[in-house]
Amino acid sequence: MPGLPSITASLLRTKPVEQLTSDGEHTALRRSMGLVPLISLSVGATLGTGIFVVLGEAAPLAGPAVVISFAIAALAALFSALSYAELAGAVPVSGSAYSYTYATLGEIIAWVCGWCLLLEYGVSVAAVAVGWGAYLNEFFDSTIGWRIPDALSSAPSDGGIINLPAAVVVLIATLVLLGGIRESARVTTATTLIKIAVLIFFVAVAVTAFKSGNLRPFAPEGVAGIGSAASMVFFSFIGFDAASTAGEEAKNPQRDLPRAIIISLGIVTLMYVLVALTAVAAVGVDDVSSSGASLATVLDQVTGKSWPATILAAGAVIAIASVVLTVLYGQTRILVAMSRDGLMPKVLSKVGPKRVPTTNTLIVGGVVAVLSALIPLGELVNATNIGTLVSFGLVNIGVLVLRRTKPDLPRTFRTLVPLVPVLGVGMCVWLLWHLPGVTWLAFTLWSAVGLLVYFAYGRRRSALNRPRPAAVTIDS
Repeated sequence: MPGLPSITASLLRTKPVEQLTSDGEHTALRRSMGLVPLISLSVGATLGTGIFVVLGEAAPLAGPAVVISFAIAALAALFSALSYAELAGAVPVSGSAYSYTYATLGEIIAWVCGWCLLLEYGVSVAAVAVGWGAYLNEFFDSTIGWRIPDALSSAPSDGGIINLPAAVVVLIATLVLLGGIRESARVTTATTLIKIAVLIFFVAVAVTAFKSGNLRPFAPEGVAGIGSAASMVFFSFIGFDAASTAGEEAKNPQRDLPRAIIISLGIVTLMYVLVALTAVAAVGVDDVSSSGASLATVLDQVTGKSWPATILAAGAVIAIASVVLTVLYGQTRILVAMSRDGLMPKVLSKVGPKRVPTTNTLIVGGVVAVLSALIPLGELVNATNIGTLVSFGLVNIGVLVLRRTKPDLPRTFRTLVPLVPVLGVGMCVWLLWHLPGVTWLAFTLWSAVGLLVYFAYGRRRSALNRPRPAAVTIDS
């Protein structure tokens, strides 16, 4: 079509940083989040199912060395977190890694990154919701001696009909988000404090039964087992980037986003290592792996009483629900950015009277509720990991590109270039290598569908085809 750039040029075109920043400054979203709510958002999106449930899935792979697996995953997350912090301070807008890659690597790469983020956020919410159901059953069992029947609390491939609790918690989180960002932030802060207190309680109880013999043999499956477990528990660190999706709702994004990302990752890493070490040392790998509610099982065995496990299960129900809320929030804000750029339907960036993307939130909540009701935890975890690792790798590359193309761009945080981004990419590649072949097949199919959507819809409707970018609108 005359006047449009060539196909090659359109695929590689970048969205100017100045234009991205202008979009963020003229947002219809409400700027109401300070540093503490941003840290709570990031910790809230991270500290949940990863330690409450995935520890039990990963321990058989690495043995007691699962503690090392957590440390390796944390290191991989740290390098990417430092890159995220630099870009969040330089380009403080909604969209997270998608927006950063649009400014640095071109539209087609930004689309791939955004499509990976949809996989990361949407599928991780579903995985978290599945883990929530296991602790809800544990809580019911220890308080009233009743459990939700397997037919209504398990996915079809696990012998059930539908995972009803998983779907319900997603729908509850959707309703909270529709109430507005200020109200959602208050809920997130409160539930984050509760989950930290519950995990500290767990460590305090479990350490009383610490037995060094339970840590031997330390790495029965060797380096391969540690690597496989690290690839799985990387899921536990997904969410620290949630703060970067709040770039247009933070009061002072340039200052507070980098701080929130780094502080939250430090808090989460400390809690994970302490919990994993004390859990395995207290009861051994086999018992940690024996239940979907692994930490509650540990307390049951350590104390021989039901009340500690009841406290933990109650805290986990609250904690994991908050992860559903915060990650669902991140998913909707990424879609706002992609919609505003024309790559997704315009309706996804329309903001309602409460200054939230109403239609977007309803659609995302409905789709994720269906996923969580029908797909088992293990498959969801691996699918989440691969999408996250790809997007993290692209963010690290984006830092290198933006340092070269915009060396004078104001940055409120600077990471060590090129060392940190290069190590970040290397760690992502190493963890990707250890993911199973079926996960790669699913990711290839997901990527193919994404490219089909882009060429059929996004490329022709991109806001960069128009003289002025599309603006966020507010429904009357």
